Amino acid sequence: MTHRTVGLVAILRGVTPAEAGDVATAVLAAGFDAVEVPLNSPEPLESVRRIRAAAGPDARVGAGTVLTPDDVRRAADAGASLVVSPNTRPDVVAETVRLGLESYPGAATPTEAFAALDAGADAVKIFPATAVGTAGMRAWASVLPAGAALVPVGGVDAGNLGDWARAGAAGAGIGTSLYRPGDAPGTVGDRAAAFVQAWVSATRQSATER
Repeated sequence: MTHRTVGLVAILRGVTPAEAGDVATAVLAAGFDAVEVPLNSPEPLESVRRIRAAAGPDARVGAGTVLTPDDVRRAADAGASLVVSPNTRPDVVAETVRLGLESYPGAATPTEAFAALDAGADAVKIFPATAVGTAGMRAWASVLPAGAALVPVGGVDAGNLGDWARAGAAGAGIGTSLYRPGDAPGTVGDRAAAFVQAWVSATRQSATER
């Protein structure tokens, strides 16, 4: 596996197909690394298709809340290249890997994180991040394989993004503090740019302090 691409992921929960392309391209243009449409959004696979068409073949377009191997296949058929889950199911990770997609399963404990990595995950989604915290993530990192990519999701916002970056997060998933259904693409793009600036500043500071 050669993925291991991490960074800021925009979680567009509730996005509709009519707005998906414009919102996603605004976020990606602002510097986000990927966008994700949770499968409990309205017509999620159609939104994935439209984002793929608008953003092009090289964009990292994801499906989120992916719970079964069948979900993985449907997401892949729609054009997703990234599969994100709230939990760790080895069969979901295995199907994602088999199809050549990026796998970001969710974990709330070190046991789950080990299971995700053993199954072939590219990164581990720490979920909910507010329950684990930056101190918890550092503790995970001390026992997980060196270089394991940890991506907090759930409660990450402009006020704490820098803390996660300085704690060693490889990326972060940003949800309602970036996008709520009906938000204008320009507004979402402006928020995205502010998140990118905060992330870059914090990661540079962290690198300097090491």
